[in-house]
Amino acid sequence: MTSPLPFQQVDVFTAVPFTGNPVAVVLEADGLSASEMQRIAHWTNLSETTFVCTPDHPDADYKLRIFTPNSELPFAGHPTLGSAHAVLQHGIKPKTPGRLVQECRIGLVDIRIDHDEIFFTLPEAEIKEVDPQMMLSLMDALDINADDVKYSRVVDIGAVWVTLQLPSDEIVGKLIPDMQKLSSIIPDGITGVTVFGETDPNSRTQFEVRSFAPNEGVPEDPVCGSGNGCVANMVKLFNLINEDRYTASQGSRVKRDGYIEVRFKEDGRIELGGHTVTCVDGTLNS
Repeated sequence: MTSPLPFQQVDVFTAVPFTGNPVAVVLEADGLSASEMQRIAHWTNLSETTFVCTPDHPDADYKLRIFTPNSELPFAGHPTLGSAHAVLQHGIKPKTPGRLVQECRIGLVDIRIDHDEIFFTLPEAEIKEVDPQMMLSLMDALDINADDVKYSRVVDIGAVWVTLQLPSDEIVGKLIPDMQKLSSIIPDGITGVTVFGETDPNSRTQFEVRSFAPNEGVPEDPVCGSGNGCVANMVKLFNLINEDRYTASQGSRVKRDGYIEVRFKEDGRIELGGHTVTCVDGTLNS
């Protein structure tokens, strides 16, 4: 391992340190092997750890590799935002002012810098029906019944989530999933299960979200960018709101409250983002 390496821990979907969802970001990581990256990600024990490298694509500002404690991901949402924050803090100058282009395993991801918030454009989604037998098993693991599921789809935006709309944020908040059952149900190639429900009309947010990925070493993700990206695609598919934007909340059950901003663009693209804040800034030593 090359040592020392610049290192930041960034809380995402919040402007308040020690809330939101943390991501560990290792900068100048070209000298690390994949096995070293995985070992570091296992050590940080966060839902994701990222490694910023020199890009291969001429249009990219940097290349990002994204690891959970157990595996490498082709794409993830909150690590994209936290890593963009970290590279800007580290002094990388965007090739285009106000815009970053991230290279990762799914390709190029557009990132927009909007004053004190950062947004990325969601990769185009592939949406499928949930297998009926899997649906029955999921209801058992979540301790819900068929009447509790308004809509369900498997949504692939690079990370793949079985995404369920439940009747309300109250039902979402009360879930106590059986993680052992969930782990046995979720097949290879699917990251986990994201559930969401509408909030009270007087709430500052429109949806409450929770994401469970026990097979990735993340029983409950505090505030999940890719899970919320799948929710955004469900909101669009089923016309769940009449506006071109909404705010979702996630993380209250694990005391990591975060807020996710979603924008539906006129060209059909979906942007997702929020605030970010550095909590740790230093070096990583071997």
